[in-house]
Formats: sequence, C-alpha cells, structure tokens
Amino acid sequence: MGKRITILCGHYGCGKTNLTLNLALQAAGQGGPVTVADLDIVNPYFRSSEYRAMLEGAGVRLIAPVFAGTTLDTPTLPPEISSIFEESAGRVFIDAGGDDAGVTALGGLHGRLEEAGYDMAYVVNRYRVLSQTAQEAAQLLKEIEQASRLKATGLVNNSHLGPETTLEDLLAAQPFAQEAARLTRLPLLYSTAPDFALRGQPPPKGFRPVRRLVRFAWEQPAAI
Repeated sequence: MGKRITILCGHYGCGKTNLTLNLALQAAGQGGPVTVADLDIVNPYFRSSEYRAMLEGAGVRLIAPVFAGTTLDTPTLPPEISSIFEESAGRVFIDAGGDDAGVTALGGLHGRLEEAGYDMAYVVNRYRVLSQTAQEAAQLLKEIEQASRLKATGLVNNSHLGPETTLEDLLAAQPFAQEAARLTRLPLLYSTAPDFALRGQPPPKGFRPVRRLVRFAWEQPAAI
C-alpha cells in the first residue's frame, strides 16, 4: 500500500487501533511527518486517541474526535481533519470506526479522499463475532463500503485472541483469510503476528510482526 493516506476499517474488535498504532510508529521510525486521524466517533473503547502520549512521544501527530478523552460521546468530526489533505501531514493513518455505522463519518470525506488518493485496508479477525466466516466478512465489507462511499484496496488478516494468541491460532486462521480475500476480490496484503506469539522466532511467510500496544484497562500500558 503506497498511498500517502491509509484508512483502516473493519468490524468492532478486529484490532484496527492496535494495527494503526503499529503502522504509525513504524512510519515515524522511518523519518518524516506522520499523522493519525482517529475517526472512531461511535465506539468509546479502544480508540487511537487513548494513546496520545505514546504517539506524540514518537513524534506522531494525533487528530482526535472533539470530545475524545471525556465522558461525552458526541459524534463530531475534529475541525482539523481537513489538514490530512495537506502534504505537511506526511503519512496519514485513519483509524475508522467499526462496521458500517462507525465508518459513516468517512462518507463526508469521500470526495476529497478520492481526489487525494488513498489505500483502504479491510482488517478481518476470524475470532470475533459476526466475522467468523469468510462469507460474513465479505458481507460486512459491502456494508462498510456502502456507508463510507469508499472502496477497500486490500485485506489484512488480523486474526488473534488477545494475549492468549498462539502461533497455532495464527496459522489456523490463514484459510479463512485466503477465502475472505477471494470472496471480496481483494489482495491479501499480509497477516499479522503478535510478537509474543512468535516467541522469538521469525514470522511465517506472509506474516508481519506487530506489537500488542492496545491494552485492557486493568493492564499496564505498553512501553515503546
């Protein structure tokens, strides 16, 4: 995915936020400006904006919902969202809300996104309800594309079971990912592999290591 703007969409709980954080931090490590736009204005949990300190500590600019970090959940796009279309924003990663309701905010930006050019990664996780079969994943993508008025350009298999994930779990999800890619007619870009599941071993072919940066409320935050 070579466009300057990358959108990550998918079902609630598929791991979009953790993947967004990983991609943004990796891009920041390569130099140049990086921006994360948190457009999850529906789900109050596991937002990129909850990791502001982590991102800004790595030099990543965060654009968050107007009331992120408060007890209010008003579905309002941040006014500075227009800045993602400026070259000075650098690499942009958009953490879209889950499902069709969560990506509706993107619909208002679709014209400018089409003009600027974008990649949209459809993130799937076979271990989450309502997306446990390739057929369910394909149907969900249709709803997301209709709501956002955008088209996915690639599929990322992010199948995991949180901190209990094993290498066997990752490998068992590969047939699901391959079938989902076939049904959606999208290239399977890669599958993710949480670093702890690899236990120091190199990732299998087609897998990309990621760190588990998103933690539950009772866990210690991840160090970068």
